[in-house]
Amino acid sequence: MSGYAHPEVLVDTAWVAAHLSDPSVRLVESNEDVLLYETGHIPGAVTIDWVSELNDPVVRDYLDAPRFAELLASKGISTTTTVVLYGDKHNWWATYTFWVFKLFGHQDVRILDGGRAKWHAEGRELTRAAPAYPRADYTAPARDDTRIRAFRDQVREHIRKIGGAALVDVRSPQEYTGERTHMPEYPQEGTLRGGHIPTAVSIPWAKAVKDDGTFKNAAELHELYTAQGVTPTKDVIVYCRIGERSSHTWFVLTYLLGYPRVRNYDGSWTEWGNAVGLPIVKG
Repeated sequence: MSGYAHPEVLVDTAWVAAHLSDPSVRLVESNEDVLLYETGHIPGAVTIDWVSELNDPVVRDYLDAPRFAELLASKGISTTTTVVLYGDKHNWWATYTFWVFKLFGHQDVRILDGGRAKWHAEGRELTRAAPAYPRADYTAPARDDTRIRAFRDQVREHIRKIGGAALVDVRSPQEYTGERTHMPEYPQEGTLRGGHIPTAVSIPWAKAVKDDGTFKNAAELHELYTAQGVTPTKDVIVYCRIGERSSHTWFVLTYLLGYPRVRNYDGSWTEWGNAVGLPIVKG
């Protein structure tokens, strides 16, 4: 499939249509617009709300293992279930949910290439009926925050490396330069300072997809990142404002291009731009 390193992580609309009644497959819709699911979704799909279901209600962090296991069990997902994620905004939030699933080591997670938009554009069936599945058995290991996740102090060390590291800012060019410090549609993501983390290159996340929301082929993606010095030999960290757009780029680099060392800094600009003592660059 288009020369990807791990083509098995992507499925197309025809594959999904052929597996709507497959008990070993669970479709999961995850959107930026958390009300969108109720207006119509792929038959049999459950929804995961990134605000209320993936995040700890008190600590600025994700669920722990027992609560993640309870969440998936309640959706009828077992440890052996093939989970196919899709959503709005070019699968922006679907890849975020994918990343969280991988923090807990779920083995078979895939993305519907093109997401909601492609399914709808092809005139395929949507329903408002919420499915009911029997409770599943799910045991989650402790969340692995070391392999694919980066924290503030690790980013501080990362920007001091010479040659062997790359830092990718996937926000809009206006956010990168500091021209835009606040996004009215996301008041919870406000920052005191505009700009970017030192050494970061600007590669907006949406450059990885085509107009129809499907991913560009491997050759196009390779050129997009290597032209900015982001190569497979480097230790790569990606960030945005809260880690959701950067999860999309993390997915592209890790699974479509096969980069071996990519971490998502989910603290991102809301942490870095508001923290005392951390350097920034404007322009």
